[in-house]
Amino acid sequence: MMSLSVARRLIEIQRVLVRHGLDEFVTATHLYRPLRFLYFLQPSTWSERRRGASRGERLRLALEELGPIFIKFGQAVSTRRDLLPTDIADELAKLQDRVPPFPDAAALAAIERSLGQPVDAVFGSFETSPLAAASIAQVHGATLKDGREVVVKVLRPGMHAIIRRDLEVLYAFARLALAYVPDAARLRPLEVVGEYDKTIMDELDLMREAANAAQLRRNFAGSPLLYVPEVHFDLCRSDVLVMERIRGIQISNMDRLRELQVDFQKLAEHGVEIFFTQMLHHNFFHADMHPGNIFVLADDPKNPRYAAVDFGIIGTLEPRDLEYIAGNFMAFFERDYRRIAELHIESGWVPAGARVNELESAVRTVCEPIFQKPLDQISFGIVLLRLFEVARRFQMTVQPQLVLLQKTLLNIEGLGRDLYPQLDLWKTAQPLMREWYRRRLRPRALLKDARHHLPEVIESLRATPPLLRRLVREAEASPRLIGSRDAGQAQVAEAVRASGRRRDQTIIAATVLALGVLWLAVAEPWWPGGLAAAAAVGFLLARR
Repeated sequence: MMSLSVARRLIEIQRVLVRHGLDEFVTATHLYRPLRFLYFLQPSTWSERRRGASRGERLRLALEELGPIFIKFGQAVSTRRDLLPTDIADELAKLQDRVPPFPDAAALAAIERSLGQPVDAVFGSFETSPLAAASIAQVHGATLKDGREVVVKVLRPGMHAIIRRDLEVLYAFARLALAYVPDAARLRPLEVVGEYDKTIMDELDLMREAANAAQLRRNFAGSPLLYVPEVHFDLCRSDVLVMERIRGIQISNMDRLRELQVDFQKLAEHGVEIFFTQMLHHNFFHADMHPGNIFVLADDPKNPRYAAVDFGIIGTLEPRDLEYIAGNFMAFFERDYRRIAELHIESGWVPAGARVNELESAVRTVCEPIFQKPLDQISFGIVLLRLFEVARRFQMTVQPQLVLLQKTLLNIEGLGRDLYPQLDLWKTAQPLMREWYRRRLRPRALLKDARHHLPEVIESLRATPPLLRRLVREAEASPRLIGSRDAGQAQVAEAVRASGRRRDQTIIAATVLALGVLWLAVAEPWWPGGLAAAAAVGFLLARR
């Protein structure tokens, strides 16, 4: 049953769309059709309608009025200029950092309340006019008492209540879809909204964002590709974040980048490399890569470097999902359509009853015509849209945990194509994928995995003696299982002695394995430890 607050919000959304002259969105939505005539007949609605504005401007203004969740949708869509009409793309790009700010006095009051002291006592200087305003927060320039430049990010007032209200609306839409749309169960709308719920509520905690920034900074320490600003944790709170100020060029400022003769091809390829490095090697990726969050450090225009801000949305993958995603990428690069089909079934994304040869044929039908084009004309976004058609036929369920990754990759490709239209995503990414696979198969990587699981192995060994004692007691209490009690006791005694010998041998092998892994981690040359660990692993596997 839909709550009264959700119903009111749905009516409010319709009113905003109609008032901004976006009648086609209302007309196209089945949910609104019974109500839309009420608004078309109201004189107040027509008197408030925006006249003379372009469709892009009307759409942007409507999204701004509807609030953070709708603004974020506009931000995400704006990164794919190759898939949008130019007028709409230009207007939606303004949502990236030019959302109307909230009053300066409210921002100052929020900062002073969180820090527990006046702004003048904390900062050497503070700019009351914001540098940028986004959907859930705005940023002010400041300096610390020692003169270092920083930015101060502060949440908009009442954000938690506003976000929670619109999440209820999204859940209501998801439930309606499940009830009335035949294909909705496969799309798992409730789970998708649930993932978005966690993502955006995490984004409202600026202490979490500070921790994300610190982790990303460690991951790229010394990297020539990406610079992450320093966080001042002593001045961070759940609704206030203070970090180093970046003096770079916003990536959307193409004219300035051209003026400096920045190497656009290298910049675009570096963006792809950064994404795949984050996904494959760190499993920790910036998942809000719209142009408002990306700057270019062009001290050396021939070797430009990215600088990122806004770390509220970070993506990670379960190891199993990462393996399947990487496998699909590699199979796609190599046109191994059968492997793609097998991976989809093995992962559970496609029902187990699906026939591999039929899925292989369907994927080939989508991909082969695309590969007939030059690689720099292949859009990952178009490939995804075509594969969604295949997914519907084979009842493939949406994987909510992968939605953030797909969105980020689409953003990265869109951004790269803006910088360098000839960007060959596949050529840039393929060497990174191959290197990741090579690293995964190196003995040292395999032994690192063994070291990771070693505590579990040792814990299992510790549990062995109690388990054996229990088996002995059960055997003594059940003579039928061993013929006679005396014979059974003799057999059990021998089994216990043999088990003890095996346990001692296993403990010795596990100890050798642990010492070998420790040698690999801290000593040079590495090969003695590698040989010892490999021998121990071989012994343990042989005894299984």
